[in-house]
Amino acid sequence: MKFCVLLIAFTLSFSAVAQTADNSQFLAAREAFRKGDLNRLEAAVAGIGKHPLASYAENYRLRNLMARDETSGIPGFLNANDGSYVAEKLRADWLRWLARRSTWNLIEAEYPKLRAPEPEITCLNQQARWARGDRSVIDEAQNLWLTMLEPPEGCQPLLDLLVATRRIDSDAAWARARLQIEANRPVWARRTLNYLPDSQLPDGGSFDAAVKNAMSYLARQPASWHTTRSGRELTAIAIRYVAANDPATAARELEKRQSQLQRPETQWAWSQIALQAARKHLPETLGWYASAGNTPLSEENHQWKVRSALRALAWGEVRSSIEAMPPELAARPEWVYWLGRAYKAGGRSSEADALFAKIAGQAHFYGNLADEELGRIIQTPTRAAAQSSDEIRAARDNPGLQRALTLFQLDMRTEAVREWNWSLRGMNDRELLAAADLAQQNRIWDRAINTADRTRNEHDYTLRFLSPFADQIRPVARQQSLDDAWVYGLMRQESRFITSARSSVGASGLMQLMPATAKWVAKKIGLTNFSHSQVNDTDVNVLLGTSYMRIVMENLDNHPVLASAAYNAGPGRAKRWRAEQPLEGAIYAETIPFSETRDYVKKVMSNAVYYSAQFTGKPDSLKTRLGVITPASAAPMKDRDLP
Repeated sequence: MKFCVLLIAFTLSFSAVAQTADNSQFLAAREAFRKGDLNRLEAAVAGIGKHPLASYAENYRLRNLMARDETSGIPGFLNANDGSYVAEKLRADWLRWLARRSTWNLIEAEYPKLRAPEPEITCLNQQARWARGDRSVIDEAQNLWLTMLEPPEGCQPLLDLLVATRRIDSDAAWARARLQIEANRPVWARRTLNYLPDSQLPDGGSFDAAVKNAMSYLARQPASWHTTRSGRELTAIAIRYVAANDPATAARELEKRQSQLQRPETQWAWSQIALQAARKHLPETLGWYASAGNTPLSEENHQWKVRSALRALAWGEVRSSIEAMPPELAARPEWVYWLGRAYKAGGRSSEADALFAKIAGQAHFYGNLADEELGRIIQTPTRAAAQSSDEIRAARDNPGLQRALTLFQLDMRTEAVREWNWSLRGMNDRELLAAADLAQQNRIWDRAINTADRTRNEHDYTLRFLSPFADQIRPVARQQSLDDAWVYGLMRQESRFITSARSSVGASGLMQLMPATAKWVAKKIGLTNFSHSQVNDTDVNVLLGTSYMRIVMENLDNHPVLASAAYNAGPGRAKRWRAEQPLEGAIYAETIPFSETRDYVKKVMSNAVYYSAQFTGKPDSLKTRLGVITPASAAPMKDRDLP
């Protein structure tokens, strides 16, 4: 009966869209576009009629013509489809085409019609303004110097312009190159250094050696290495690359040479050693940050300075490091929360509570923790009233959502997601909830969740925290002695319940299993005749995924924080990231070295709180779930062959 109801809902929601549409002409147009066959493409477009994706087919035709330098049909198409996703992207690519021909006046006329211009297109518009004599462009371009470390093609001329107009000196060139080196972008750093005068330009071979063979470079330096700025800067860069593997060795090398380096070079090198040490959780980290003095830190380095202080429970250093952050960085929820904790540790309770109040009530990891610091329970807001028939009809008839649903039906998921997200722009809460419900009715779980996540005042957490496949997942979770709220919290983060999901590294299915992991677990649990082709089968995927969660839990103190980190980054890493002393679960999560895993663990644990409230009807505690992580030496791993 449940299947029949879902099938009827699925059919009804598509009835005004793709179910009655003949997709053959559109698919023929797409195939002709891929092959560059203009005659077949034009024939398909001519026969497509009122298909929901007719504008996509016409877009293919215009792009094919643009590749042949024929663009006369583009303005009419853009006017007819103004505001649509396909028009936005065609207009942007047309502006790139115009820029290659220096048609600056038309770029200036068309640029304001974009709804969400890409950074590169903004750069093209700035070039157009410069061409007609607008010198204020220089001030805007200067903001790119330290923020756009890998400029797209259309922005490079603006950086060249900064140098040509002498807005950029040698200090600025080295400052940009240092940021690029810190981000491990040596090719871009070398391009930046090409802006230096010839007399100051580092030798290309020396630069490559400092980056690729750092210890060898330091060992073979000539006695006069410190007499030129390039010699000193390359020494600091080499020390940064030594630190990436061995911060302690890098520190010894720097100590040998710091008397011959100038203060800014020395302090920057110490900041790089400290950054690498912070990511490795070394106890010397805070001392190395102290040696860095007041050297300017990147956003990444500011954050790792705080994380290293958290690991050491040095609350005074946590406070001063957050207070030294740029205001926009310090305003992020994680740093608002940890500054509040630092104030609380220092006895400044009222100031701490004021900070917690800023983020309390927000549906994320630090909003949850702030609630609990203020003595509040984490609870879902009152569910918004059900959508009216008019609201449901408006969502169903929305042209952009119709196009997205058709694209989903054609298994063009990438295009479908982009079209769907574009169509949500400007929607109010009621419209978003109706769109989320439309996605749920069509079993497009990820769009239902992501759309419901966007509401600001009216909410429906049954859509934000959907629990599809309950008859297949929850019994298996219980059989594995797992908390089903945690299983759902992890699955929501892994795949958003897309059964066909496949990651860039090859993980598959609802629980995003890697091939080697799936094979190992199948063998471990005695699943005979298993082949990787079965991994996207929902029952098999859930069985293997929950079995792996159980095995990992048993090997990591039955702690869900450690097990969540292990599921994403591997059990060995999760164990190595422990401290030598008991560590608050929230601090463990915040100091995970991998940004993807750090974000993942926070979201999985917060998700679990909301699923628990949904499944049990009772509020849950994130702090209790996070608990305390025991020291690294306290519990050896049982299963040594864990993948």
